[in-house]
Amino acid sequence: MHKHTITRRDFLGTTAALGAGAVMFPAFGRTRRDTTLRVLSIGVIGTIGGSDRKIIGEHPDAEIVGLCDVDARALAEAGQDHPDAFTCADYREAFDKYGDRFDGVIVSTPDHSHCAIMTMALARNKHVYGQKPLVQQLEELTILDNAVKAKPKLVTQTGAQRIESADRRAAYDILKSGVLGRVIEMHVSFGNGALAGGYYFADGTLGDPIEPPEGFDYDLWLNGAEHEPCRPQMVQRQWRSWWHYGGGQIADWVVHLTDVLFYAFPELTSPTQVCTRTPTRDVSHFHADRVSSTLTYEVNSDRFANSTCNMYFYDTGLKPDRAQLRIGEGDWPDQIFTAVVCEGGTLVLAPSGPIEVWREGKMTPGLEMPGLPSYEKFNHWHAWVDKALGKDTPHLWAPFAKCIRCTEAGLLAVKAAKYPGQVLDWDRKSLAFTNHDEATRTIVRRAYRKGFEPVVVSGS
Repeated sequence: MHKHTITRRDFLGTTAALGAGAVMFPAFGRTRRDTTLRVLSIGVIGTIGGSDRKIIGEHPDAEIVGLCDVDARALAEAGQDHPDAFTCADYREAFDKYGDRFDGVIVSTPDHSHCAIMTMALARNKHVYGQKPLVQQLEELTILDNAVKAKPKLVTQTGAQRIESADRRAAYDILKSGVLGRVIEMHVSFGNGALAGGYYFADGTLGDPIEPPEGFDYDLWLNGAEHEPCRPQMVQRQWRSWWHYGGGQIADWVVHLTDVLFYAFPELTSPTQVCTRTPTRDVSHFHADRVSSTLTYEVNSDRFANSTCNMYFYDTGLKPDRAQLRIGEGDWPDQIFTAVVCEGGTLVLAPSGPIEVWREGKMTPGLEMPGLPSYEKFNHWHAWVDKALGKDTPHLWAPFAKCIRCTEAGLLAVKAAKYPGQVLDWDRKSLAFTNHDEATRTIVRRAYRKGFEPVVVSGS
């Protein structure tokens, strides 16, 4: 074993830095080296917003200067941490009234509002730290992608903090190196389903309309979504289970579980087919549960065993057969995991490790694979601040341009549940299912309420 004997460059060559998302962009606007990054936090507590705000605010060269949230109680609680920060409920007011006071934005709001807020931030020349999944509609993949391309000097980072784990970075290195041979197929098990109930998810019961929580601006929370009554298990956390606002367990976790696949294999551009099987039929209010989905990618690469590669998704405790993965009997490293079946072995990775490598029925702990470099600790959130300040860092692993591909896979899997068992031919360029006009009409885009449309961003 030679874990500490060679560098990443020795192991993978000069492409590793690019694969790790370490493309160096110059600082933009008022954000320069050795100054302070002034940050607006939108969605100040919620499910992850409090952590995003606090960790970014702990960077010695970052300051939380603004707070924006539709929940007055959350806004007041966060304000105790930042007594000098400006506050508002409407993100549009934050940009229009206080836009000259901040350089970067944290977007930790429900999925359905991501695209509108992120594109406005990019249009106003702000760096963006955005939570996953990046968007909630398939059309928004292209809207956000175009916005990012129009603003190449701005620094973006997706909430994919699990890449801090040495095991995930080792998985990237192993897959990138090709040491396990050509890839045959990929499997991702997501654990619980969209209707799991509890802290994050609703239980699938459509309750009677209720008044929104006290101090909660429900109209602003709806953002661009069509108006409908507020109901139990909806607005403050469990929106993930709802068809119009979240993406269930799969869209919530897809970036965490597929990031290393898309980093290691740029050949995985956009799926050409999706087929989702589920006993759930009525998705008018909630996402499907017990989802099993197959996404097909055209790869045409000597790193893959075939001209296409399938990526299989499972939720609600569903898993692939260990025999199909060519691994021996035993326990999974976690109920949530990613597995890559190659001609020379199978890699199995839990969200933050451990990593297992199986060859001929025997398992080797992934970090004991020969030739791996040592993995220094780093702070995922602080890497965004450093990069926005123009500092040289190799740890900006999750820019939007990379994680849009992860997001696309998750959105296709959950939205195809509207047409269970049907093979849908997907053409990202035309944003259409070329064999299914109804699917194109119903699961690709939404009609936005006036004033909450995503911004079409032009270069400047």
